[in-house]
Amino acid sequence: MKHALAILTLILTLTFVGSSFFSGFTGFTADQLPIPQIDPPVQPAGYAFAIWGLIYAFLLAGAVFGLWKRAAAPDWDRARLPLVISLLIGTPWLAVAGQSAIAASVMIVLMAVFAIMALARAPTRDRIWFQVPAALYAGWLTAASFVALASTSAGYGLLTDSTGWAYIGIVGALAVAVFVLWRVPQAPEYALTVVWALIGIIVANGTVNPGISLTATVGAFVLTALAARGAWIKPRSIPA
Repeated sequence: MKHALAILTLILTLTFVGSSFFSGFTGFTADQLPIPQIDPPVQPAGYAFAIWGLIYAFLLAGAVFGLWKRAAAPDWDRARLPLVISLLIGTPWLAVAGQSAIAASVMIVLMAVFAIMALARAPTRDRIWFQVPAALYAGWLTAASFVALASTSAGYGLLTDSTGWAYIGIVGALAVAVFVLWRVPQAPEYALTVVWALIGIIVANGTVNPGISLTATVGAFVLTALAARGAWIKPRSIPA
């Protein structure tokens, strides 16, 4: 069926958004990791997670518009496929995260990879309906995947402690974000979403961990500059 991907995108967007009403997750609990990670320094302040409301709204709006106006568009379908895979993995993520830090970390990395692929393939027309939702979603997942990896690695005592992993997580997220913006420079929303996460890390650490706050601040300035540059780049138009 030629509309299958459009329909599947809307269904999985609904299940992904709906999962947030049935599963709560505010970080790995003390009994999930050998070395408990309660409020690890790599984790943004709690308010930062409110961005999920914006992400959910844009994903839903884009999925509805796509089924209504671009149900069989080849350029949309090319980007829908990796988005569908990401949402499929993401639907049970909250439930899994409450049970297994390792499984949740692997899953959120896969979610981020496929979300970034969707952003890279996003149609240049109807930017507000596909590229913007994909950029917001991929940007937050980029940050969240490194938070999960850093917290889990610190929780198992790999290489270094939670402070060391905070530096690794911030630098890793920044490196991936710079690479994505090199490939998709006209998606400033992606950069600004990662900046939002970095600001949350700054707020969470403040002057208690000044090195971490400074690293996150430098990263935020770099990505803000790239976002400003990307805002001036006009995508090539594709005939409707």
